Amino acid sequence: MRHPDAPAPGELLGAHYEHCFGCGGGQPHGLHLQARAGEGVSVTAEFTVKPAHQGAPGLAHGGVLATALDETLGSLNWLLRTIAVTGRLETDYIRPVPVDTVLHFDARITAVHGRKIYSTATGRIGGPDGPVAVRADALFVEVKVDHFIDNGRPAEIQAAMADPDQARRARAFEVNP
Repeated sequence: MRHPDAPAPGELLGAHYEHCFGCGGGQPHGLHLQARAGEGVSVTAEFTVKPAHQGAPGLAHGGVLATALDETLGSLNWLLRTIAVTGRLETDYIRPVPVDTVLHFDARITAVHGRKIYSTATGRIGGPDGPVAVRADALFVEVKVDHFIDNGRPAEIQAAMADPDQARRARAFEVNP
């Protein structure tokens, strides 16, 4: 069930951490993925494949596409107001994704069992109804904030914890390790 304090449908979720490779604006070659809350326990997101994201000449690197899927799926946890990390990510590559392509992602939670959160996502080329390029199923595991504090680099942890904005401070620890 969607948490009563979750962002409203259509609301831009924003970066959970400025230096996140997936969604943060502080990464020059990052994905700068933009996710929006959907209806129920779903999100939509967009990501433009840049030249820095290529693997084969002119095509997106598969690991970058997996990262975009992981970031989109991780955003779902904001709708539950749960801190969770990726436990498993199974990715299917359906068609090549050229550089300068905008991928449109649609993700939803399919089940929750204890600390386990199951979800699925699809990435389409050219629009929300375009051909499927990638898809993934994931298992996220709920953790406490200590997971990040105990395992992260102290300088980054201290900087995040020193942020005077309480909401930003909490969000820094919401998505993937």
